[in-house]
Amino acid sequence: MIEISERDGVGVLCMCDGKANAMSIEFCELFTQRFEKLQASPVPAIVITGSARIFSAGVDLLRLIDGGVPYIRDFLPKLTRMLADVFSCSKPVVAAINGHAVAGGCVLACAADTRLMGREAGRIGVTELLVGVPFPTAALEIMRCATSPQHFADVIFSGLTYAPVQAVERGMIHEIVESGALLSDAIGRAQALASLPPPAFALTKGQIRRAYLDQINLDTSRADVERIWTAPETLARIRDYVGRTLRKAV
Repeated sequence: MIEISERDGVGVLCMCDGKANAMSIEFCELFTQRFEKLQASPVPAIVITGSARIFSAGVDLLRLIDGGVPYIRDFLPKLTRMLADVFSCSKPVVAAINGHAVAGGCVLACAADTRLMGREAGRIGVTELLVGVPFPTAALEIMRCATSPQHFADVIFSGLTYAPVQAVERGMIHEIVESGALLSDAIGRAQALASLPPPAFALTKGQIRRAYLDQINLDTSRADVERIWTAPETLARIRDYVGRTLRKAV
């Protein structure tokens, strides 16, 4: 499901959970476990990527519907911890976006310091409001940090997904690379960041992200987010969205 390895001195975390790398409770727990293992290891930098043709399609909506309110209440803190762990990591983190990165998948990619996307990888964007759910504070602050200020509100409210060129214009990714060279280029970028003095890098990264991390730690909207996610009308909207987009009867 989540594999970790070392390549040219860089830790590589590869999501390989089915076709979509959909985020369930189990996915978030295992991702966090594997990521924290790399954080504690001697590797100086981490690359996050996916397998096949999708980086991550975001939250596993079918599991959400099946599990209902108890599942959602258990899931949201685990999703938040996973995203916050990546965003607050003191080591350099590079996202090698190998395929579609949608909703939570986009947020996960945007939690990295540097984001590379394959030229033919697919699309990236946050569709949460189209599904009918609000952003947990961690997700919203990560997107606020990553997205160009003049595009932030539109990226959030429109629910659109973007081709790589459009995503660069909006700050969501930094560079488009040839798909066949994506992982090697990401490792090279991670090595370049790791060559900076680690204490200085970690402090500077913390300074840059301090305002966003403060909001994540405060998380004043947590109760409101959970209330809307667990509302009967929200679950009905999710069922409708799944039925329309995935063509699945739920």
